[in-house]
Amino acid sequence: MIEEQHFSRIVQSMHFLQDADPVFIKEFKRSAFLAKIPAGRDVFLEGDRIEAIALLISGVVRVYKIGETGREITLYRFGNGSSCILTANAILSQRTFPAIATVEQDAEAVMIPAEVFRDWVNRFDPWRGFVFDLLSQRLSTMMSVIDEVVFHRMDRRVAALLAKRGKAQNPIRVTHQEIASELGSSREVISRLLEDFISDGSIRSGRGVIEVLDFELLESRLAM
Repeated sequence: MIEEQHFSRIVQSMHFLQDADPVFIKEFKRSAFLAKIPAGRDVFLEGDRIEAIALLISGVVRVYKIGETGREITLYRFGNGSSCILTANAILSQRTFPAIATVEQDAEAVMIPAEVFRDWVNRFDPWRGFVFDLLSQRLSTMMSVIDEVVFHRMDRRVAALLAKRGKAQNPIRVTHQEIASELGSSREVISRLLEDFISDGSIRSGRGVIEVLDFELLESRLAM
């Protein structure tokens, strides 16, 4: 149950609640509950049955796959005001979770039981709209991932990742293995590519840290 003192904070993240009718608001408060999930905790593992969906009001969750070779690839992340498309799909199709979802930054979430989720999709327009918007947004993200993996060279993908993160925080605190896991490659391949970037003066690399020295040079690789 969601108490009134918490509901106003939830509404700030869950915009679909702002114009919802009183019947839905009443059911939302009665059926939902809050949960705090620490960083490093696996929310779902591949093959898990889904009992509830998490709508984040703080923190970040990474959703990824691990292949037979042990390589990882990030499918997407979600944070404040959002949720997981694969969780939603598993609930609607009543199938198991097909990936791994891990909390990267301490999270607080509104939890909706699976049977309530399905019921609300049939009965409430605001909830149905939220779910369909979520599906649309995440589908677009996952199509971009597929496009990058299939059609873009790995050096361009590494350059794009470093340029994006470097503009947010430089130096970047990231290991070669973390880049490999993010992009679905091996640490050896990433290390070899980073050596090329170091040689041409694009970046400087230390233990667990990469500093972008020349953004223009790094981004020139995106046009190659």
